[in-house]
Amino acid sequence: MRRERRIIGVFGSGQEEHLERVIPLARWIAEAGFDLLTGAGSGVMRAAADAFVQVVGRRGISIGIVPGTVKDGDYVPRSGYPNPGVELAIYTHLPLSGVQGTDPLSRNHINVLTPHALVALPGGAGTASEAALCLRYGKPIILFGPPEAFRRFSSELERTDSLERVAEFIRASVREPARPLAP
Repeated sequence: MRRERRIIGVFGSGQEEHLERVIPLARWIAEAGFDLLTGAGSGVMRAAADAFVQVVGRRGISIGIVPGTVKDGDYVPRSGYPNPGVELAIYTHLPLSGVQGTDPLSRNHINVLTPHALVALPGGAGTASEAALCLRYGKPIILFGPPEAFRRFSSELERTDSLERVAEFIRASVREPARPLAP
């Protein structure tokens, strides 16, 4: 019997880790049986992947979407990517990020379109562009952190500083597939 994978995207600052929120969030995602998807870099991405893969007995995998370029016919991933917590790296030829995060040549489209639900932690222009893409594509997203950290984000997006609310949001957004009844 085929089991459909359930993927949760986590994104945020590429510099700051926000460990007080990221570690419990990533552990909850792993313990709940989901896969984790990040942008495969540092900061929140690395902290989430590291915390996720440390959960003993988890069923999910850590997926990272790697930015890169093609130069003179050779593929070159962005320096420092993927981080060590990524178990399945998906290498792209998409080099743009940050303020160019909604450009068609940004991997952010893959970061947003692949997961079933997304959680954004405080971050800069790249995080804001991923949140904007969630709205564009109608993807479920919740902002996790102090409200003042999300001033540049759309007022349409729910903000919370509660892991319990994030977990509730994910459960509601990622419904388990219907299972046939046993004979």
